Amino acid sequence: MLYFKMKKFLSILFLLALTNTSIANEDFNAWVKNFIVYAKNQGISNSTLDASFKNVKFLENIIKSDRKQPEFIEKTDIYISKRVNPIKVITAKKIIKDNIDILNKIEKKFKVPKEYIVALWGVETVFGVHKGKVDIISALATLSFDKRRSEYFRNELLVLLKLIDKKVVKLENLKGSWAGAHGNFQFMPTSIMNYAIDYNKDGKIDLYYSLEDSFASAANYLKTIGWDKNPWGIKVKVTKKIPTQYISYDARELKKELNINQWEMLGIEFPDNLNINKKTKGKLIYPDGDDSLAYIVFKNYERLLHWNRSLRFAICIGVFSDLVKS
Repeated sequence: MLYFKMKKFLSILFLLALTNTSIANEDFNAWVKNFIVYAKNQGISNSTLDASFKNVKFLENIIKSDRKQPEFIEKTDIYISKRVNPIKVITAKKIIKDNIDILNKIEKKFKVPKEYIVALWGVETVFGVHKGKVDIISALATLSFDKRRSEYFRNELLVLLKLIDKKVVKLENLKGSWAGAHGNFQFMPTSIMNYAIDYNKDGKIDLYYSLEDSFASAANYLKTIGWDKNPWGIKVKVTKKIPTQYISYDARELKKELNINQWEMLGIEFPDNLNINKKTKGKLIYPDGDDSLAYIVFKNYERLLHWNRSLRFAICIGVFSDLVKS
């Protein structure tokens, strides 16, 4: 008897799931029709809209991915260890050696050290191995339909359609991450629009296959948002209780900036081999919410936050680049 009751209960759950999925798909299809009208009014051509939305689908798993991003739920040491290891450091150094001419030219032009470029590549797509297989139109449409960050993703989708219309990107190449990011460095559509360049002068911007365009576009991104010659940051030890008004816990709300001398007076202990002017200003962050792990970070760290607004992501790139340099 218990078996049949359980079977009936599971059947009901299954039917409810099917019903909810059906309703979500119907609502999504209605949203797509309304968005197409909106996009037409924004100047997107019928041919681009027809081709782009021909096979669009509601991707339920993407909503789940958006709710459990590792940048915000994993401890920093775990987050870094999953993305930076001795093999990846060796690989990064070999990549620099194998591509030294182009990387040196890009570094000279954009004033962004090549180690940061390769570190970003390694973290974003494991040096191009995992660029994503999700249909970006469906991903952005799904996230635009979802209520959590609808306005942001709707704008990204509209920008992508404009890029397709202008033939900056090809629709058939648009595979990427669950969040709608594309290519070796996982550029969102607005990043493609603002920072991507045809570095090799072949008449197209190729962030998927061309390492020249990919490396240069990443460097152009960082340079454009204000990259400077200082380091990204440094791991420190906290020897006294620091007033909360000096501590940053959230990438969206970094707190007060002090120079190194001032931080030392408050109880921050720097490594003995510190090679930076003590008048340089930085901010104190606790990525895991307490002083068990603390960093003083400088302007370039904040530039990395433009790329991905996560304290842990920016630390990971900085740590990776330092290991590649050493």
